This record gives sequence, C-alpha cells and structure tokens, in this order.
Amino acid sequence: MKRFNFSCLRSLVVSLAFALPALTYAQDDKPLAPVSRTYAITNVNIIQGPGRNIDMGTVLVKDGIIKAVGKTVAVPPEAIIIKADSMYVYAGFIDGLSRTGVTKPKEENNRERPKDPGNPTNERAGITPQQDVRNGLNVAEKSIEELRNIGFTTAHVVPYGGMLPGNGSIILLGGSSADNMVLASKSAFYAELTSAERVYPSTVIGVMAKFRELYRQASLSKNYESMYAANRAGLERPSTDRVLEAFYPVIDKRQPVLFKSEKILDIQRVLTLQNDFGFSLMLGDVKEGWDVMNKIKAANAKPFLSLDLPEEKKEEKVGEKKDDKKAKSVVELEREALEKRKNDFAAKYAGQAASFQKAGIAFGFSTLSAKTKDIPANLRRMIAAGLTEDQALAALTTTPAQLLGLSDRMGTIDNGKMANLVISDKPYFHEKAKVRYVFVDGVAYKQEVKEEKKAEKGSGKAEVQGNWSYSTETPQGTNTGKIKLKNAGGVYTGSITSNMSDKETEIKNVEVDGNKLSFTFDFQMGSNSMAIEVNLTLDGSSFEGSMSVGSYGSFPMKGTKDPGL
Repeated sequence: MKRFNFSCLRSLVVSLAFALPALTYAQDDKPLAPVSRTYAITNVNIIQGPGRNIDMGTVLVKDGIIKAVGKTVAVPPEAIIIKADSMYVYAGFIDGLSRTGVTKPKEENNRERPKDPGNPTNERAGITPQQDVRNGLNVAEKSIEELRNIGFTTAHVVPYGGMLPGNGSIILLGGSSADNMVLASKSAFYAELTSAERVYPSTVIGVMAKFRELYRQASLSKNYESMYAANRAGLERPSTDRVLEAFYPVIDKRQPVLFKSEKILDIQRVLTLQNDFGFSLMLGDVKEGWDVMNKIKAANAKPFLSLDLPEEKKEEKVGEKKDDKKAKSVVELEREALEKRKNDFAAKYAGQAASFQKAGIAFGFSTLSAKTKDIPANLRRMIAAGLTEDQALAALTTTPAQLLGLSDRMGTIDNGKMANLVISDKPYFHEKAKVRYVFVDGVAYKQEVKEEKKAEKGSGKAEVQGNWSYSTETPQGTNTGKIKLKNAGGVYTGSITSNMSDKETEIKNVEVDGNKLSFTFDFQMGSNSMAIEVNLTLDGSSFEGSMSVGSYGSFPMKGTKDPGL
C-alpha cells in the first residue's frame, strides 16, 4: 500500500476536491453586446462617495469615462439605457492585495537538497524580485469573475513565490488580454517573511538577515553605478545583477515595499526593517494589527486589512444550553475557557477595522487570504463590530484609491473618472443585497441573479430520490459524476461517484428541508480521514450548491436529475 505523509496532505485534498463533486459554476455575469460604448444608468440611487448621495438620478458613461452625474442628465440617442429602477450604484471596489487572475505555478515535489544548502541559488531561496506579475496573469482565471461578481473592479495583484516573489501590478478585473488588464505595472516591490525549504534562509530571522544583506548590497551597487556613470575613466565596469537592480526603485523611494504582514509579530519585524532602511511601506493582509496601531501610524505605513475573518460562532438556541447547576469537570471548564478566548479573539478580528478607524489610520482591504463568497458577510460583521457603512465604503473605494495613487482616476462617481461601477438591487451592505451590474473601464457585465425559490406551505420535502448527474469546474479541469439517493420511510441513504474513480462512496447525514438537501461523505488518506460537506438547493429536476473541503475551500456545484429515475 502506498505510504502517505503530512507533506503531501494538501495536494491530496486539493486533488480530491477536483476529483469529487467539482462542479461547473454557472457563469452569471455576461458582458453586454458592444452595440455602443455609451450607457445611461437611469432612476438609480447614486452613492458618489461616502456621505455623498443623489437620490433617483442618472449616470452617463461614454468610452469608459463617467461623463455626467445628476438628476437632470441629458441622455444621448446612442446610449444603451439601463433602467436601474431604484437600485444603488457605487464606485467599483478596490482590492489592496490579492492574487486575483494570477496563475499559481505547479508545486515542485521532492526537490533535491542542493550540495551547499547554506548558499543556494536565488531562485531556490525564493529570491526573484526581478520577476513581474504580468507574466503570470491570465484573463480567463475564474477568480477574476468571482471577485468582480461581488463588486470589485480593480485589484493590486502580486506573484506567487518565496521571500521576494517579484513586482506587483494594479489591474482591472476585465479585459481581453493580460496586458489590457494592467492599469499600473511595477506598482510595488512585494515581499514576505516566508522562509525557504531546506536551504538558507530557512527561518524568519534568516529571511530578515537576507533582506538586510541584499538591501545593503543593492545600495552599494547603485552608488557605484552612479559614480561610474559620472566618470568612467580608471574605474572597473560595474557588474549586472538583476536581483540588486530590482531594489533600486525602492532605495530611491520611487516604489514602495508591499510586505505581507498577517500576524502581530510579522508586523513588528517588518516595521523593524522599515526603520533600518527608511523605505516606503505598505502592509498587506493585516489580521492582527490592533496592538501595534501606534507603531504603524508612526511609520507612516499604508495598511490593507484582511477580509478573512475567523468563523463566527453560532449562538445557542433556547433550550440547548446545558444545565448550569450540574457540576462541571476540569476538562469542561478548560474547554469553556478556550472557547471564550477564541470568541474574544474573533471579536478582535471583526473589530480591527473600527479600531484603525478610531486611531485615525487610513486603511484599505485585502482579499489575499479571504474566500470570495465570505467577503460580503465579513464586511457586515465588521460593520456590526463598530465600523460605519460610510467608513466601510471608504475602505473599499476612496481610501485604497488614495493609498495606491489612483484618486484621480477612480474611487468616486464623478465626471472624468473611469467608469468602474457596481450596481446592487438594495444598499450594498444589506444582508439580501445582490449585485446586478458591474462596469469595468466602461464595459458592462450583467449578472442574471436567480431568486431562491421558497418551498410552498404544505408542499413538504422536495423529491430527491433518484440518480443525479453533477459537474464541477476547477483549475485542473471539469469533472463529473453521479449521486444516488434512496428514501426508505423518510430515511435517506445513497452514494457518490466521480469520473476520476469508479468507486462508490457512501454518503451520510442526509437531510432534506423543503428544497434544501445536504449530506457528507468521508475521504480516506492513509490513516487520515476528512469529511466532505455538500449543500444543495433543488429546483425541480436541477440543483445548485457547493461542496466544502475542510479548510481548503468551497467549490460551486450544479446538477440535473436523470430522466425516468
């Protein structure tokens, strides 16, 4: 039997997600036919920016630019009219740090350890600052559509890699080619405190030491090149080093260093490096910054707070509470104390944005580690924790535009700015709000939002018994399979298969509630087992939903019932 170990666990689970119900995601948003590049969005509530509203007005867009905003806008005859019918239009949202649209390189397994691990090649050590994220952009990446579907039109993207992966770019979440997507190239020098595997620098302290070494070498190299350029006589020709040359714009403060800084210790270490060299600093995907806000402010760093939040603990229903009179064991008391600490910490995560706001620190948001489907709900949690809706809107629009040097082009709905817009049927932060249209650089994307059908009273449970065909689409391609369900006196059993394997896997915990169907099944990896959760909404002979693979994410799922069964 093949031996499994922890190092291959991640790739196995991800492969499982692709091989199991991997489901084709319905393409809800469709670019409108380019009959004209002039649009008039009428009868719409215009939120020009935080605290700036126009009720029931018109926004005129032409050739990718906002031409007019107001209540008495003249609509030209060539305009395509979008009757918003009391919807709400906002400036398109800006993502301060992500890898949206960036193709992830294949993982290299079983890499041989070099003969001299203390002196590996730069590439082996994760030192490739000369690389450009534009080389890894793919306009067909599903992540672009997914982020655009929730209102984002612009993203600051960075490459994959080690401690110095390369240069980032600011891109538009739409376009016919990778080059067409790029709004600003080499927008940041991206860095992480990520150590190398089995070679130097293999620790965080080693990464910091290596960064210092490279920065000082680059400063010396740059000074020598300047001296040589001023008077070449009698001087040895300077050598070419692309890694060191990548630091030159940072040294000149023409390019900021964008450091991924999730944890409090990461932030403190990055601020130490910034204090040593004085470079312009952006902090990306900040998750635990509340205790070092004064240091961030003093360093004049530009933070982008993570939109990833810990899972929210559901409140216990009445009647579920345990009897307080019963004596609790030491284990139960320790468990309760641990849960309290976890809940308190989760509350700090959700309240971080409000804390930064009260401290007077301008911030944007980062989607780098967040699941796209969770972002709207996480924004609502931040608002519930003290951030106002106007402040949340500012962190999505005007503030990141200012932090990234884009205020002259985007962030508000004003004449002359790029037509990056998001239109929702209710105020965006409303729990039931749905995005209906998104404009990226004047190109309109319409989302056909399917209203969830409610089971009629007295209709009972949906008929789920039978054979269902499903499909999934993942970075590794499209996968299909079968779900078989049987009903014996209200008790459901069944199995699931995949085109990647002929084996039928038993499904468990089947629950049918109106038109909702959910179940789980196990995947065995050597001595390890993982529960896969499936949640579906049925509509007659079809369904849509998702499959959750633990901490590895959720995959959209759709299917139809086989005829005659």
